[in-house]
Amino acid sequence: MKPFDVAAIGNAIVDVIAPIDDAFLLKHNIAKGVMTLIDEFRALTLHEAFPQSREIAGGSAANTMAGVASFGGTGLFVGRVKDDRLGESFAVSMAKTGIDYSTKMATSGAATACCLIAVTPDGQRSMNTYLGASRELDSSDIDEEKIARAKVLYIEGYLWDAPDAKAAITKAIAIAKRAGNKVAFTLSDPFCVGRWREEFVNLWKNDIDILFANEEEAKALFEVEHFDEALQAARQSPGILALTRSEKGCVVASGNELHVLDAEPIAKVVDTTGAGDQFAAGFLYGLTHGKRLDHCGRLGAIAAAEVISHYGARPEVALADLAAKF
Repeated sequence: MKPFDVAAIGNAIVDVIAPIDDAFLLKHNIAKGVMTLIDEFRALTLHEAFPQSREIAGGSAANTMAGVASFGGTGLFVGRVKDDRLGESFAVSMAKTGIDYSTKMATSGAATACCLIAVTPDGQRSMNTYLGASRELDSSDIDEEKIARAKVLYIEGYLWDAPDAKAAITKAIAIAKRAGNKVAFTLSDPFCVGRWREEFVNLWKNDIDILFANEEEAKALFEVEHFDEALQAARQSPGILALTRSEKGCVVASGNELHVLDAEPIAKVVDTTGAGDQFAAGFLYGLTHGKRLDHCGRLGAIAAAEVISHYGARPEVALADLAAKF
């Protein structure tokens, strides 16, 4: 028996969210509606200036694990924070989800990563991200016993940019394979794919059992202009494909099995942040609970629809309740 449905490795980031007006953006030179990478000094400066902020554990894979827990699944998250106030905030927030988070906090090095999110009255989210300690994850953070006890190892592609984190991921993949577990990988971002395309293709051919990607990421991975071309190229490998297409729904494939699924209808799209993360949560929950691939895709669509109906990258209602109606 495996006590964990999913073990995830990703960037450990604290989201600091505050309602802000446009005058504040101008005063602090914040680019509106986009994500900007910042250094530690600017992160501290903006954090001090943010009024009425709230903090919640974030990061792509961590958000996925919160979704898995919301479905009623069990999970482990691996990601590095520093032993500072935001690091403690991250640990407390993850504990509230019910996910096992026991990565040892760093006592030196960069501060805990944070994403300072300014939300203006028009709904625009202006994100200022300091990656800090999250990029210092290394092989010592990988607990072999715990990784081996998860049905699926889920990896956030963003971490591939950090050499030590890449080594940690490689170690975790080897552990999962020895234990007979599945390996899932999310491409994270088309630009990330562009930087590591050859290595990602090699991973898909040799190590990955489940590949998550949106339409643009899939086209970037296989260097094609059309989605159908990317799908056919991806199907040359025997793993499971879970490809999302926003309002066009998703395509799930494995071997000769192919499912084209509609998006789950909602009244209004409020914020698309976290849609891919929650799709992965629903899909992985279904897969680790013996559901058919088309059922897994539907669970992913349900989770994505819930999260885009409100601000924030994590579900606000129990996904288990929504799944029960399906």
